[in-house]
Order: sequence, then structure tokens, then C-alpha cells
Amino acid sequence: MKQAEQRILELCKALDHHNRLYYIEATPEISDFEYDKLYRELVDLEAEHPELVTPDSPTQRVGGEPLTAFEHVAHAVPMMSLDNTYTRDEVRDLDTSLRKLLGDTPFTYVVEPKVDGVAFSLRYEDGHLVTAGTRGDGTRGDDVTANVRTINSVPLRIETDAEVVEVRGEVYMPKAAFLAFTERQVAEGKDPFKNPRNATAGSLKQLDPRIVATRPLDAVLYGHGQLDGAGFDSHDQFLRQLKTWGFRTVPRYWTCAGIDDVLAAIDELETMRHDFPFEIDGAVVKVNEVELYATLGSTAKSPRWAKAFKYPPEQAETTVREITVQVGRTGVLTPVAEPEPVFLSGSEIKRATLHNADDIERKDIRVGDRVLIEKAGEVIPAVICVIKEKRAGNETPFKMPEVCPACGEAATKREGEVALRCENLQCPAQSVRLLRHLAARNCLDIEALGDIVAEKLVESGLATSPLD
Repeated sequence: MKQAEQRILELCKALDHHNRLYYIEATPEISDFEYDKLYRELVDLEAEHPELVTPDSPTQRVGGEPLTAFEHVAHAVPMMSLDNTYTRDEVRDLDTSLRKLLGDTPFTYVVEPKVDGVAFSLRYEDGHLVTAGTRGDGTRGDDVTANVRTINSVPLRIETDAEVVEVRGEVYMPKAAFLAFTERQVAEGKDPFKNPRNATAGSLKQLDPRIVATRPLDAVLYGHGQLDGAGFDSHDQFLRQLKTWGFRTVPRYWTCAGIDDVLAAIDELETMRHDFPFEIDGAVVKVNEVELYATLGSTAKSPRWAKAFKYPPEQAETTVREITVQVGRTGVLTPVAEPEPVFLSGSEIKRATLHNADDIERKDIRVGDRVLIEKAGEVIPAVICVIKEKRAGNETPFKMPEVCPACGEAATKREGEVALRCENLQCPAQSVRLLRHLAARNCLDIEALGDIVAEKLVESGLATSPLD
């Protein structure tokens, strides 16, 4: 037993070391085969001696039985959200207001990327991870400990003498992993997630941590809540300590002497925004000196010592090759632009919403037009405007069809509505979308009933309505 206990301790320490090198430092020392050999030895020893299994063992990443519901976790220090700024003048206003509050007290800034993920908090007691929670209402959130434990870059224990260390950051799905994951969803006939943030939020809400373990989640840490037995003079000192503890931190941040340096950092970050493995939608500007936070205080929802600068939505120019019409589950006919594929916000855009016929007429969008497309957190990017000075004269005006493109039934318009509708309840397009809606996560949550499966069910006549 003593030999087994000693060997388990050695293996846990070695595997933790190699996990950190692989997931945090990106400098692995051993091959996957050698790692798996150590891991398998630990699994076998723990199977022989289950009484020696500890909650922070590398084998305990994947939780056990599914939960029936999420418990709540209280935040000892409220998890506040940041106020947003959108212009450089507003950033200068922040500096002016801080100097009014602090008088002659000198201070500096830190600028870091604003990760577009799901905010969460990790609580360590005596170095061991005890709970992980979402932001929730700021004072309490969902206890997602079992799900977060499946994220390999989150250490299950840290080397510290502090009684309590509560660190905060974002869970995210890396962009490349998200694309591969959605391709797999489509191949399996499931509805793919629309963007990495939705995929992350949907994964954390899973009640079965074994499913979460199959999702390519990662996490980055940048803040803290309760600290008992640990303290920091500056935010950049805290970021360095996070790395020492073994957390993944933002890959780049700037320490700035004044507001001009802050604005320069914001501009530099914008040029790098697609180089990061995660989506970012802005920059976070923080006072660096921690001792000033109490003096500056906060509003009901946000600290006064930090603000987010949001980048304007990105736009791309392309040509409208075709305008097609989709039939929604309620029968509404929606025009969709199919442009020349163009990269926008780090992804390839092949479709853009046109909302309705009035929108097309108001913007005077024609097939063959050069247009600007914008993606501002929408599920489908939208056509913002036509670049009319680039018209060649051969563009074709679009007219909404008089019949449903799916079933041929006459399209109608209800009184007081802009939209055209197909009122045929047996319309196959509506049947497919009704089945998909029924199977969606916020309805019956039926695994593997996505676009392809729904279409085949309707085509084959096996199911044409939710009752079937």
C-alpha cells in the first residue's frame, strides 16, 4: 500500500507537470505515447487502490453520473461586468474622470484583450479546486465544477500557501476547434452552433460532464475575487502570478504609463485580433495599481477602475451572386443573399440575411451588386448597403416569388405584416423546420435530429409533423 501510494503521488506530480507543459507552456517534453503510458499506469493503480484516489488526480477530469440540475454557488466578492466605451474620446474621458477622483496620485494602466467567452470563477482552498461557477447575477451563479474539471488547461490544484484563491476569467472554444466541432455536428445531422461563444455557453449548460469532456473547451484567467493569504500590488504582478500558478493567461497585454499609450495599445491590439486562438471583441483598460481600487470604488454593476473598449463591427465588400428565398417553420418567406465567399471576423461568409422585401427595396439590393456585409454578433451576417458607384449596369432587381419555393402554394401577406407567408401546413420546408424546432436544445433537446435528419424524415414520409 505504501509503495502504491508513493507511486500514485509520483505519477500525479509527473502528469500535472506534463499537462502544464502541453496545455499552458506549449513546450511538451514527452510524446503522447509516453504520456499515455504514465496515465494508464495511474489508472491501473487507482483501480487496485480506489481509497487512494484524490479529487485532484489527473484521472478525475471527467465527472461521473449526469447531474439532475445545477446547484448555485455564491461569489464571496461580486462578479461585476464592465461598462463599455466605443470611441477614443470616451477612453480619454475615462482618464479625465480617474484623475479627478485620484487627484495627484500617480497611476498606470494595463490593456488586455477582451475575450468573447463565458465568464466564470474558480475557487481554490489550500491549493485545491473546490468550486467553479458562472457569473450568474453577479452575486451567485451556476455551480459548473464538474464541467470545468474536464478542461485540461484548468489546474485541479495550485502551489500556494494561501487559504483561499479565487480567480476569474473566460471559458471559450478555440476558433479552429470550433470549426472542426461544427463540421462534426453537421456530419452527425445535428444543428451546428452558430459561433464559439454560443458553443461554449451550450457546453457549460450540459448536465452530463461526460458530454462536456468531448467539447473542445479552454479557459483564460485574468482577474480575481476573494484572496486569503495572497496579495498583489499591481494587476500585471497578478497576471505574472497566474502564470506561475499554472493558469493560461492572455497571450499579450500592455502596461501603459498614460492614456496616449493606452490608445496606442488599443490600436495595436486591433491589428492582432484574429491572431489569438479565441474571439475578442475589444480591449479592457484597467488601472494597474490595486491599492487604488478601493478609493475608486464601483457603481451598482461595474468597477470604476476598469472599462471595456469595443471595436466597431467589421465589414467586408463582396458581390451578391444570387438571392434565394427560405421558408421558415412559421411559413415566413425570407430572402437571403448568397455572396461571393468572403472572410469576415475570422470566418468565411457565404450567406447574409436580407430580412424582407421592404429591406431589399429600401437598400435597392440587386443580384450582381457590390455590397458591404457586416457581422455584429448576429447569427447570420447582414447586407448593410450597396456600393452603387461600382454598378456596371447589368445588375438584376430582385422580386419576391408569388408562390412558395418549397411547395408551390400561393404566398400571402397578412394584414399589418411586411412578410410573405406560405399558409400550407403540409409544406415540406415548414415540416422540416418544425421537426428541427421540436428537437432544439430549448425544446425537447433530441440529440442528432438536425437539418439532414429532419429533411430525410420528411422526404421519406416517416415524419411530417411534430405529432409524427
